[in-house]
Amino acid sequence: MSDTFDLLIKGGICVTPSGIAEADVGVRAGHIAAIGNLANAKAAEVYDAKGLHVLPGVIDSQVHFREPGNEHKEDLESGSRAAVLGGVTAVFEMPNTNPPTTSRLAMEDKLSRARNRMHCDYAFYVGATPQNVGALSELESMAGVCGVKAFLGSSTGTLLLSEEESIFAALKGGRRRMAVHSEDEARLKERKSFAKTGDPRTHPVWRDAETARLSTERVLRLARAAGRKLHVLHVTTADELPLLADAKDFATAETTPQHLTLAAPECYERLGTYAQMNPPIREAHHREALWKAVAEGVIDVIGSDHAPHTREEKDKTYPDTPSGMPGVQTLATLLLDHVNAGRLSLERFVDLTSAGAARIFGIAGKGRIAKGFDADFTIVDLKKKRKIENSWIASKCGWTPFDGMETTGWPVATIIRGKTVMRDHALTLASQGEPMRFWDTLSST
Repeated sequence: MSDTFDLLIKGGICVTPSGIAEADVGVRAGHIAAIGNLANAKAAEVYDAKGLHVLPGVIDSQVHFREPGNEHKEDLESGSRAAVLGGVTAVFEMPNTNPPTTSRLAMEDKLSRARNRMHCDYAFYVGATPQNVGALSELESMAGVCGVKAFLGSSTGTLLLSEEESIFAALKGGRRRMAVHSEDEARLKERKSFAKTGDPRTHPVWRDAETARLSTERVLRLARAAGRKLHVLHVTTADELPLLADAKDFATAETTPQHLTLAAPECYERLGTYAQMNPPIREAHHREALWKAVAEGVIDVIGSDHAPHTREEKDKTYPDTPSGMPGVQTLATLLLDHVNAGRLSLERFVDLTSAGAARIFGIAGKGRIAKGFDADFTIVDLKKKRKIENSWIASKCGWTPFDGMETTGWPVATIIRGKTVMRDHALTLASQGEPMRFWDTLSST
């Protein structure tokens, strides 16, 4: 008697914990039910993946979808649409909205806004402030919350936790891994005069490597003293990497595709303020150090830090211009291009974009192609060449710093819990997203 599935992915080259090999995958009730030779199986839907690679669904663990408060730049619907068009099956969304996501009421509002509107699965960070440190333990335990995020240096929005006493209180006030934007606020204020009017090339001079190193050194010291797991977001400097390597017993680290792809001063000369983000794109020797850290395992995860702004906002005069760039739709193809160039193995791609996030944040049922796991897949054509173009960016901002760049390796289907939501660069289903579940808070779901 043959097996019957809701979805059968046939003949793809699957990247599983056991290795890379051709296999069929059978999906039933949103979960992976069988892996192997399923030639005699029947299914309501069959996806012929011959010649394609079937990867665990890409998880982008840092996006800013701007809702509520700045929906002219992005909202939960448009940002998640960009995600699935780029092969991303799940996102962690950031709290620096207006108002910021710093209370139970604000979190419930965001979860309500996401319901029946987001195309991918999702979880939200709660933002830490000096005023809410006492409530963070309760807030991080809510269903649909991925953890606490603290801005140690000022960036986009009003969230800031810069004093050592407040940082330590936040670290002591919870148990889940806490994520930080690591720049030293005092040094940022001291060096503001280095940001020269009309010259975005001075952005990494103002927000220099020492600004990041000082902050990371301090927060690692405080987290170790507090006994708290830490996640340092968008690491950009060679200077921070030895500190992070010495803290692998409790600290994890992220970098971004843009910090692995672009370099100063060329990116500022070519893109101007469209290359401006925090922490900045830096000189090539920092980029090479990041690649070495990726190879050595110091970097645990890659997130896009998708942070869109309108052209009108970006076209103002530096430094009166917002920092941030879109990236959720281009994350996978940029990294697959690096795979084709030999800088990343496919297994390492999967670890950085899927298994790593699931492991360090304790996402339940995601991050690998294994029996019983959610049927989340990013199906890619590793040989496909295509130009990245502003015209197909789904984000409301309508631009990408990688416009005109040809990449090799493209997502051709996005499958979330067994439902094909993107195929051949077009949406096939709408609003399938649900909150992610986490080992630490399963009792809250």
